[in-house]
Amino acid sequence: MVDASTVKELRERTGAGMMDCKKALVETNGNMEKAIELLREKGLAAAAKKASRIASEGLVGTYINNDNKIGAIVEVNCETDFVAKNQEFIDFVNSMAKIVVDNDIKDLEQLNEADYNGMKVRESLSTLIAKIGENMTIRRFEKFVVENGAIVSYIHGGGRIGTLIQLESSIVNDTLIELGKDIAMQIAAMNPLYINESDVPHDYIEKEKEILKVQAINEGKNPAVVEKMIEGRLKKQLKEICLLDQLFVKDGERTIAKLLNDKSKEIGSEISVSKFIRFEKGEGIQKREDNFAEEVMGQMKNK
Repeated sequence: MVDASTVKELRERTGAGMMDCKKALVETNGNMEKAIELLREKGLAAAAKKASRIASEGLVGTYINNDNKIGAIVEVNCETDFVAKNQEFIDFVNSMAKIVVDNDIKDLEQLNEADYNGMKVRESLSTLIAKIGENMTIRRFEKFVVENGAIVSYIHGGGRIGTLIQLESSIVNDTLIELGKDIAMQIAAMNPLYINESDVPHDYIEKEKEILKVQAINEGKNPAVVEKMIEGRLKKQLKEICLLDQLFVKDGERTIAKLLNDKSKEIGSEISVSKFIRFEKGEGIQKREDNFAEEVMGQMKNK
């Protein structure tokens, strides 16, 4: 028996129709990942990304030091969008990113024990929770450090999405920083998974080939052209998930690789992207859903 909430989650994760989702779950005995794979094989789900539902509230914040050599990105969650707009909450999130940059913080346990306004971070968070009346938690952070180059960040939607990028270059100037901002914005908008094709795991490619093969067969394609078809579709998909192969969103003509090459010539130093990260608030966290009508009925029965 497949429950409605599982069908709803599958629909949100794939974009497939309600009945198609239900059938896929029945066929796979309720296994979510296998159901997604089945829908993809039938061409009923998005091919490139299997994004988890975005449900919890909170903010993503970043902090870069003055010489752009150290940067951090932090996500702090809360229960409602109302609290995410509270200035004290916003200040707390941004302060956590600064603490990570200014100190040798390796993990969340160390961050919670760090000093913040004369108190430990965990104590300050408890105080904020008591004051605002809503649960909050520091979920995750990443820290980048570069010797030759710059760390640049971008925040979208008031903290809904944040990105951090590390550029390698022997020359650091305003042109490099602006380039970093453009690419950080690209990452926020296009959500690449890898820097280039060589970074894509072999297992990922083989799995995609299997899915594309079944998809082509289900579409009734001639077996003689299936392999060439798989190769073409896979190449297109890799261009979508690899940063350097994506078209630059600002002009829609150059790839990011070409943009880097052009800017390298402009500043007189080779520029490369060594790493990046993208946080979207609440990704992968399922928010508790309350059925108000059922809650009221339950209270009435208990009277």
